[in-house]
Amino acid sequence: MVMGIKEIQEYLPHRFPFLLVDRVVELELGKYIRAYKNVSYNEPFFTGHFPDHPIMPGVLITEALAQAAGILGFKTVNKLPRDGYIYYYVGSNNVRLKRPVYPGDRLYLEAHMDKSKRGIWKFTCRAYVDDELACEADIICAERKIA
Repeated sequence: MVMGIKEIQEYLPHRFPFLLVDRVVELELGKYIRAYKNVSYNEPFFTGHFPDHPIMPGVLITEALAQAAGILGFKTVNKLPRDGYIYYYVGSNNVRLKRPVYPGDRLYLEAHMDKSKRGIWKFTCRAYVDDELACEADIICAERKIA
């Protein structure tokens, strides 16, 4: 199941400059998602991180993984932000940053759904540049109805 930016925006409430998923290339409901983020030198965070040696902040790499996981969760339960639902990124464990992510890289995002219970979802996530592991993390999201 391929998703372009317009469909991604239906499943994530994020917008520029904080929407960190450009395309979904594969998704199996209740199982996994594969997506990517094109990392451009024009990203606003590069002006300060770091001007003479720009690298994508690790917290934004984990945020991109959480957004991919959120898409998988929303698609799996067939709910949308416009219907009053949101996925909060509520925690992460075992985060390891393995290599820097530079402007011009394509950051591949993978999230595998481990388990869910009463609106709490646990995902095993990995981010790659080419075939090289950039980040791995266990990410926890909470589905909530908002007023």
